[in-house]
Amino acid sequence: MNPSIATDPAVENETSTRFRTCPLCEACCGLEITVKHDAAAGDQIVRIRGDRNDPHSQGFICPKGSTLKQLHEDPDRLTSPVVRDQSAGGTGWREVSWLEAFELIESRLTPIIEAHGRNAVATVLGNPNVHNLGGQLYLGAFLKALGSTQIYSASTVDQMPKHVTSGLMWGDPNMFPLPDIRRTDYLLMLGANPWVSNGSLATIPDWPGHLEKLVERGGSMVVVDPRRTRTAAHATEHLTITPGSDAVWLLAIINELFAADLVSLGRLQDHIAGVEDVKAAVAEFSPERAEATCGIDAATTRRIAHELAAAEHAVVYGRMGNHTVRFGSTASWAADVINALTGNLDAEGGVVFNGAPTTREPDGEPGGRGFTLGRWTSPVTGSPEIKGEFPAARLAEECEGSGDGTDKIRAMFLMACNPVRSFPNSQRLNQALGNLDLLVAVDPYINASSRHADVILPPLSALERSHYDMVFETNMIRSFARYSPPTLPPAAGAVDEPQILSQLALIALGFGAAADPALAHAQVLDAFLDRELASATSPIHGRDKDDILAELAQWNWAEQIIDLRLRVGRHGDGFGTNPDGLTLHKLANDHPSGIDFGPVPPRFPAGIKTESGRVELAPPSIIADIGLLAEADLAPPTDGLMLIGRRDLRSCNTWMGNVDVLVKGKEKCTLEVHPDDATRLHLTEGGQATITSRVGAVTAPVQVTTDVMPGVVCLPFGHGHDEAGIEMHVARSRPGVNSNRLTDDRIIDPLSGNAVLNGIPVTVTPA
Repeated sequence: MNPSIATDPAVENETSTRFRTCPLCEACCGLEITVKHDAAAGDQIVRIRGDRNDPHSQGFICPKGSTLKQLHEDPDRLTSPVVRDQSAGGTGWREVSWLEAFELIESRLTPIIEAHGRNAVATVLGNPNVHNLGGQLYLGAFLKALGSTQIYSASTVDQMPKHVTSGLMWGDPNMFPLPDIRRTDYLLMLGANPWVSNGSLATIPDWPGHLEKLVERGGSMVVVDPRRTRTAAHATEHLTITPGSDAVWLLAIINELFAADLVSLGRLQDHIAGVEDVKAAVAEFSPERAEATCGIDAATTRRIAHELAAAEHAVVYGRMGNHTVRFGSTASWAADVINALTGNLDAEGGVVFNGAPTTREPDGEPGGRGFTLGRWTSPVTGSPEIKGEFPAARLAEECEGSGDGTDKIRAMFLMACNPVRSFPNSQRLNQALGNLDLLVAVDPYINASSRHADVILPPLSALERSHYDMVFETNMIRSFARYSPPTLPPAAGAVDEPQILSQLALIALGFGAAADPALAHAQVLDAFLDRELASATSPIHGRDKDDILAELAQWNWAEQIIDLRLRVGRHGDGFGTNPDGLTLHKLANDHPSGIDFGPVPPRFPAGIKTESGRVELAPPSIIADIGLLAEADLAPPTDGLMLIGRRDLRSCNTWMGNVDVLVKGKEKCTLEVHPDDATRLHLTEGGQATITSRVGAVTAPVQVTTDVMPGVVCLPFGHGHDEAGIEMHVARSRPGVNSNRLTDDRIIDPLSGNAVLNGIPVTVTPA
C-alpha cells in the first residue's frame, strides 16, 4: 500500500521534517524526524528528537524513541517472507515470495482444520499489535475468520485484572480508570515505576515531569513497592511491602475508611451500589492483620487511609507489581473501591475516564449488557474464558493435550508475540512450540519463539507505515488526536500488516492464498460503517452508504477507517453536519503535531454500562475472591526468598534487545540482593548466583544493593537471547537470562487468569 498523504517533495541532498507518534510504548510521544533525500541511497533518517510542538508530549522523548532509525536499518530485520528450508534439515531459512508463503500456509492449515476442527488452531497476540494500525483494525477480522476460541495474549501476562475489575464494576472492560496526575494533590502508587516504564494503562508522556510538578506544588506521592525504584526514590514517601500482599493492605485501608467513618462517595452517591457489602467483606482485614502479612505497620496504614480521605483530590493507582500476583484482581478492585469511597471516582484529580476523538459521548440513561466471565472453557485445562481469551500460563498445556491428544493445539499463529520469553514456564512452552504441526509468525525477527515457525511474515517497519493511536487515545488523561503518515516509503515488494492480516483471514475462510485481500478490508470497513448507519446517535444515521464510501475513497485502507471514526466522533464534522468539525484531512495537513481537546470531562453516570446502571462496588466474583484471599498464606517463605521483576528505561519487553545503543554499557541483567541476604547466602558483588524455582533455574551475576528489601531478590524481564536459532546478533552479544524460566505456569490469579510474575518463591545459591 502506498502512503496515504504525500510527503514533502524530495529534493536531492536537501532535508525535510516529518512528524509522527512514537509507537514503542504507551506514552505515545510526538517525534520530529529529519529526513535527507538521496536518489541513489533513498531517503535517510538524519535525526530524531521530541516534537516540541506536540501539545501532548511537548518535546519529551525517552532513549527508545530516537532508535526508530536503528530498528528500521537493523540487518537482522526481515523484509521478505521466509520459510523453513527442509533441504537443510529444517534448520535453515529460505526467502520466498508473498504468494508462495501464503500458499504454503493454506496447504498446511486447511488439512488441520478439516481433520481436527478450528479449535485445533490457536492465535497468540503480543502487545505490539496495539501499537500499529494493522493490529488495531484488522486482527479482529482474522480472528473472526479463523473461528477458534483458542486465543491467548500478553493481556493475561500483564493487565487482565484491570480489564476484569473495570468490566465488573462499571460494565466496560476497556474503560480504564486513569490517574489524573496533573490535577491531583495525593497520589498513592503501588507496583508501578513510571519513571522507567513511561506509564502503563495510563498514556501520559513525561510521567517524571508531571510527578515532579505534583511534589513541587506541595502534593504527596506515596510509592508502595518491595524495591526502591527510580519512582520511589523521587517519592515523598516509600513503603516497602511483602511481594504479592498488596490486596491485603488495600483491604485494610478500606477497613479503616469504614471504621473511622471516612467514607464519602461524592457526586456519584446515587449511582454506586454495594457499599455495605464491601464493608462486610473487609471486616476481618484490619490494619493489624495487614501488618502481619504485608510488613507495613498498622499505624501507617491508618494514616494513609486518613490522608486519602482528607485530600481535596486523591488517587490510588496500581500496575504491574500489584496485578501480576496472586489475587491481582482483588488488588485492582480494591484500588478503585478506595477511589470511589473517597469521592475520587470519575473526578478531577482522582481517576478519570477518557473521551477519545474517535468515540462519542454516552447518550441517554446509564446501563448496558454488563460484563461476563467464563462464557466458554478451554479444551484441555478447562480454563474459563476471560474477555474472549484463555490464560497465557495455560498455553503450553493446551498445546500438549490430554489423553490421546485429540484436543491439543496443532497449529498456531504468533502475531507480534514472543511467548517463549514472555509467558510463564518458558522452557515447557519452548518444547510445545517445537512440536506443532504448523507455526506461522507475523514478526520482523527470528526470535526465541519465531525460530520454531514454518513461515515468518515480516510487516513494515514503524517508519514505513502510517499510525494513529486508536487504542491508546482511550488511555489519555486529555482528549488528544494525532495522525502520522509514513515517514519513509516502503521497500519494493513489502506488504503492510493490514494486507497480511486480510490475506490470512481469506485463507482461513477458504478463499485461498490468491484471493484479493481488498475483499477482507471491505468487510472490515463495512462493519464499522454499517454500525454507524444503524446507530440512532450517529451523525450519519440513515445516510446513503454509497455517499459515505465515496467520501472515504480518497484514502487507503486503514485511513478510511480512521477518517470515518474521526468524522462521526465527538469532534467530527459528521460528514457535513458540522462543517467546522474534525476530519483526517484537517488533522493530517493542518495539525501534524496533533490537537489537544483539553481535560476529559466526567463520564458517569451515562458511561456506566453495568446491567443495573450503577457502579457495582461488590461484584459477587470479587467477594468470593476475597474469601479465598482470607484463607491464603501470603507470608514470605522462611527458608527461601521471593523473586520480583524490574524494567529498564532502555528496554521494551522482549523486542528492543537488538539495538546496540540501548543494550551497550553496564550489565543490566543482574540479580539484585539485599546485603543481609548476600551475607547469609555467601553471595558476593559481581559473583554468579543460581536462582531456582519449582519450574526451572537460571544463573545471573549478583548486584548487592539496599534497593531491595530483605527477603526479596529482583531479576529483570525480557532477556535471554543466546539460544540456538535466535538470529538477533546484537541481542545475542548481551543475552542475559530469561526470567520466565522461573515463573510458574500452575499459579495464576484465580479470577482473571493473569500470570504470576512477582512474589515467586525461589532459592538462591552461589553458582
